[in-house]
Amino acid sequence: MGYSDPTFGFMDSFGTVFIAVVFVVIISVIIIGIGGSIKTWSKNNNSPQLNVPASVKTKRTETSGGSGESAANTWYYVTFEVQSGDRMELPVRGHEFGQLAEGDLGLLTFQGTRYINFERKIEPQV
Repeated sequence: MGYSDPTFGFMDSFGTVFIAVVFVVIISVIIIGIGGSIKTWSKNNNSPQLNVPASVKTKRTETSGGSGESAANTWYYVTFEVQSGDRMELPVRGHEFGQLAEGDLGLLTFQGTRYINFERKIEPQV
């Protein structure tokens, strides 16, 4: 007669349960991420589009990836200050980021947390 190791059965069922739990956690994180994105998108769509005088205060980038064979991803952010003194950081596209300089004055157009445009005000030369 053969010898049956009782711990092997436990480890086999533990492994199955562990894999199932990890799968459920990963799927949950993905669903929560998608839900958050949809909530932000919907909130922005329901917000009024505003045009306000503002100045560019700071600019920053955030980069991830780029090690080994993977490509780097860069996100661009600009902090604007409106006349009331309130500041807001909005994500912008790379070409917009390159055209804005700290200290620029102009008219900011945004909707919720969505950057739409910044029309620079040119000061007349005296």
